This record gives sequence, C-alpha cells and structure tokens, in this order.
Amino acid sequence: MTLDPYLMKQVEMGMDGADILHGHLKTLMYEAEQILNACIEVEEENDYSDAMESMERTEATGYLDALSHVYALTYAIAFAKEDIKNRKEILGE
Repeated sequence: MTLDPYLMKQVEMGMDGADILHGHLKTLMYEAEQILNACIEVEEENDYSDAMESMERTEATGYLDALSHVYALTYAIAFAKEDIKNRKEILGE
C-alpha cells in the first residue's frame, strides 16, 4: 500500500501515527457518509423495491460503522496514553 502524498508529508514531518490515523479516519468517515446518503436516496426514490440497492445501503452502513469504531478507538488510545503520562509525572517516573 502506498500512502497518499498528504499522509506521507505528515509522516515526514514526524507526526504521531495515531494522530495521522485519527485525521484520515475523519476524512474516510465523511466520504463513507456521503456514499451512505446516496444509497439511501436511491433506495427511497425507488420505493425500496430493489434488493441490490438495499444491500448497497447495508454495506455502506457497515463500512461507516466500522470506521466509526476505529475512530472511537483512536480516542480511547489517546486518553489511555495521556493517563499513563500523567501517572508517570505524578509518580516522578
């Protein structure tokens, strides 16, 4: 896999990988939401009569859900790292 140029620039600048991932996930979530909205619109226009359109919506929903879970995980990891850092500072480690 080759990184997009804007991601590679962030790596070259020494940004934390979790921060890069967090930002990219936000972009991917926005794009996935647009795809999901388009699927819903097509499905509604056709009165939910096409099973394949329903499957496309289901797939788009699942993809957005998966991205959202990973996005939430980046927050949990960031908070856990900060907690460890704070404990070490308090204990003088």
